[in-house]
Amino acid sequence: MTYSVSATTRPIRSGETDGSSYHFLDRAEFERRVAAGAFVEWAEYGGHRYGTLRAEIERGLAQGKHVVLDIEVAGARQVRAKFPNSVHVFVLPPSAPVLVQRLRGRKTEDPAAVAQRLAIASEELLAAREYEYAVVNDDVVDAVAQVAAILDGEAHRVKRLVNLDLVIENLRRDLAGQ
Repeated sequence: MTYSVSATTRPIRSGETDGSSYHFLDRAEFERRVAAGAFVEWAEYGGHRYGTLRAEIERGLAQGKHVVLDIEVAGARQVRAKFPNSVHVFVLPPSAPVLVQRLRGRKTEDPAAVAQRLAIASEELLAAREYEYAVVNDDVVDAVAQVAAILDGEAHRVKRLVNLDLVIENLRRDLAGQ
């Protein structure tokens, strides 16, 4: 697996690194890349633009890895439309109080911005049924393990096994010779 680093127009926060935490772009550069088709998906969230650069996806796929995106509902809909074979996991908080505490505990936004994020989260919960899987993020290590297990299972779905016909043909040929 590899993680796709998203691009954003929001200001960099303390402790973040450009190119690792996010690709931090000003709005004009973000718009230029949207117009150039550089994004697989993008959306406005909390007054800032966020998106997944096509180059990030291509880099991971070229390495033969699953590419994990951390995106919101509108972005997931765009990815689903462009990559119908993609796997979508909706990550849920363990409870409303925990989500509130996590957002407030970051101390990266004022109370009005936190309230806006909570309102968005409440609406986005309604989209959980659009996803193939849901994982409760009570413990991040356990949640990551669950997502890894989902990806491992998906890799073995018959419809994803591109060489299955050849494997079956070879087995049948070998069995006929017994």
